[in-house]
Amino acid sequence: MLFRLNLFFAIFLIFTAAYSQSQFQLQNAFPNLTFSRPVDLQHPGDGTDRLFVVEQAGVIKVFDNNASTAVAPIFLDIRSRVNDSGNEEGLLGLAFHPDYKNNGYFYVNYTANPPRRTVIARYRVTNNPTQADPNSEFILLTFAQPFENHNGGQLAFGPDGYLYIATGDGGSGGDPNNNGQSLQTLLGKILRLDVNNPSGGRNYGIPLDNPFVGTGNREEIYAYGLRNPWRMSFDPVTNWLWAGDVGQSRLEEIDIIEKGKNYGWRIMEGNLCFNPSSGCNMTGLVKPIWEYGRSLGISVTGGHVYRGRSVPALVGAYIYGDFGSGRIWALRYDGVNPPVNTELMDTSLGIASFGIDKNFELYLCAFDSRIYRFRPTASSVDDPGNVPKSAQLAQNYPNPFGHDLLSRARGNPATVIEYTLRQNAPVELRVYNVQGQLVRTLVRQDQTAGKQIIRWDGRDEAGQAMPSGAYLYRLKIGNDFVETKRLLLIK
Repeated sequence: MLFRLNLFFAIFLIFTAAYSQSQFQLQNAFPNLTFSRPVDLQHPGDGTDRLFVVEQAGVIKVFDNNASTAVAPIFLDIRSRVNDSGNEEGLLGLAFHPDYKNNGYFYVNYTANPPRRTVIARYRVTNNPTQADPNSEFILLTFAQPFENHNGGQLAFGPDGYLYIATGDGGSGGDPNNNGQSLQTLLGKILRLDVNNPSGGRNYGIPLDNPFVGTGNREEIYAYGLRNPWRMSFDPVTNWLWAGDVGQSRLEEIDIIEKGKNYGWRIMEGNLCFNPSSGCNMTGLVKPIWEYGRSLGISVTGGHVYRGRSVPALVGAYIYGDFGSGRIWALRYDGVNPPVNTELMDTSLGIASFGIDKNFELYLCAFDSRIYRFRPTASSVDDPGNVPKSAQLAQNYPNPFGHDLLSRARGNPATVIEYTLRQNAPVELRVYNVQGQLVRTLVRQDQTAGKQIIRWDGRDEAGQAMPSGAYLYRLKIGNDFVETKRLLLIK
């Protein structure tokens, strides 16, 4: 087993240790657009290639996802309802209903005053797809905020169709009311609501499997013990919910949020005792999968697991940053082996948020009024202008994968290989070991134009499971296109 772990890390480092600032660059995604304190970026999931950017003062803007876009009309303006007088107050989050294409519903998270409170509300788009109806507000939930800071703010629909809400501990410093540990308050939590089936006289329903249903505690709670989980996101491949929880004075942390779990605040800050300062009882507390100290940053900004195609080296890594230091990292974690964290770049940006478009490409919202995207440098990838137009081969996902990782737990010990044919053609897709020996022929037939999705279960032609290691998959289209990519199998 030790040998296998050492083999894993040796191979893993081949894929990760080569990260350097020279490999990646941040590109101004929309040079003709600027935004005032952009705090969230979302796509509507309606089949259109549009982006929506949230400005903290209370405005949502919409625009075509095109670098030449020069106009971003106001989609929603609720500045008259939003209180953004505090640095961490304002319009903080946006999520589109999974059926937005048909019902036109979207949800926002904002702070209001007086009295000081958080509002979770639903709005509806008009017949004009670039304009919402500001008078359509339907308030689902409000709760009091004792101080101006630590409001959380993220909204996200999970793969289960429920709405997840990140809330801070109510602010001040040190969580003076111990909200993080109290199951009688919604502060310092991840909440989960059923927006489709209101019940109990509320404007929302409680999922029956929420962990505190019938216990006398707040049934909206999904997880607790959080200080200020400013940004969270679901990985569309593993369905894991990742969150960056802002620390008090020593540690910033990255968590994977699970139902009913206690993430420790204010008993702990990261892996350290906080209150009490020593000898704290850590029984039942979930420690972060990663943390960093004040020498590297002061306010973590949670990001996304990268599942796009533009930067293959980042596929499967959780990309996050720090608002104060401007650093950006890639964190790889499979649920079995120790996490591997790599700094990608050290910028001067105030990194407020990350977001993805419909193709899972990653964007960064910065307080210099710009939206950035990741691009590989010309030296780290083949020149796109030289890629044949007959096909496009994507990086496999998940990568790495294996028989006893999360894929197995989900009943799916396989990796997915996607490619797109521009026209009907004879296709060969084969897997080789690093010595160039054929392992498995996945496709050898004529195929029609369009996207093709192929799975490999880590077995050879005889059905025998292959050992851990690096493998190559090679796509050949007719006689004029050949492309090879690497993947990693872990057992």
